[in-house]
Amino acid sequence: MAPSSTSALPLTANSNMSKPVTIRKLALAANVSIGTVSRALKGQSGLSEQTRGEILKLAADMGYDLGKLRSTRPRRILFVYNRELSSLATNPYYSHVLHGAETACREQAVDLSVLSVAPGEAVAPQVRRGGADAILAAGHFDAGTMQALRGCDLPMVLVAHFHAGIHCVNDDSIYGARAMTEHLLAQGAKRLAFIGGPLANHSVAQRLKGFRQALFAAGRLADPTLEVELDATIDYGEAGRKAMRGLLALPQPPDAIFAYNDQTALRALEACVDAGLSVPQDVLIAGYDDIDDAARSQPALTTIRVDKERLCREAVLQLLDGRVEPGETLLPVDLVVRDSTVRART
Repeated sequence: MAPSSTSALPLTANSNMSKPVTIRKLALAANVSIGTVSRALKGQSGLSEQTRGEILKLAADMGYDLGKLRSTRPRRILFVYNRELSSLATNPYYSHVLHGAETACREQAVDLSVLSVAPGEAVAPQVRRGGADAILAAGHFDAGTMQALRGCDLPMVLVAHFHAGIHCVNDDSIYGARAMTEHLLAQGAKRLAFIGGPLANHSVAQRLKGFRQALFAAGRLADPTLEVELDATIDYGEAGRKAMRGLLALPQPPDAIFAYNDQTALRALEACVDAGLSVPQDVLIAGYDDIDDAARSQPALTTIRVDKERLCREAVLQLLDGRVEPGETLLPVDLVVRDSTVRART
């Protein structure tokens, strides 16, 4: 039910009272979002007084324990990430994402704890042990883990991924991929290739979409032989080199590579050097994210700069402000041109 609706909320309580009534159950019964119920119970703005009153009456009828309401502002945020991403301390992307969360929580005097999870684990008990008031989830999760996190009945924001029914904070990957592809075309590229990961990863799918959009806008047809996915069965670094070797083995190899992230682009660059090719004279190579190694590589890597720390700072502020309605916040990105895509003039 939209907050502006004048129809009454259903007031029939669930006859099975053996289980505690959660905010999620209230939202389902009231046909509104979890965020709307949470704001009504906490006295926050953003909904009509009629809607607030109807939700409070429904909560009373269903036996919701108002005594367990938390303060309007979360005091402890739980940062949850997929353990399959490897250690946050060494991951060149998510280490910055976590640092953004740490900085924002320190500035806002909020406690932050960290939990790694893996597919098939019992997530809810681990979350409860942490005593968190809100969840900040980062990166890709399998469907089962996402369902378990949503079932914890806590305000949640998802960073660097997308899931329907949750508020998500992402970089504008479609725009970034379009900008990069347009740059490569402007540098004279004729056969552009895209190296990506699994399309279940939201950012990969969005970047491939932006890549294709830019080609279409330029009157170029997307060539499926020039769109390759990393081999998930082998070492991540070797997968990037293998993908590049496969592209170079084509009867008509590409003259420009756009990799969905910098780590893959750097491995593709290595494969080109191993094959005796010059970057950028023979092949243009570009990545995405602007990790620290991008500027240090030889040649320095052209990339799309993502403010990784800002992603989490924004997510923390949204949790603290109660802005957890389903939807997506997109943050801007910047094209950073370096030597790997700029050929010397002759």
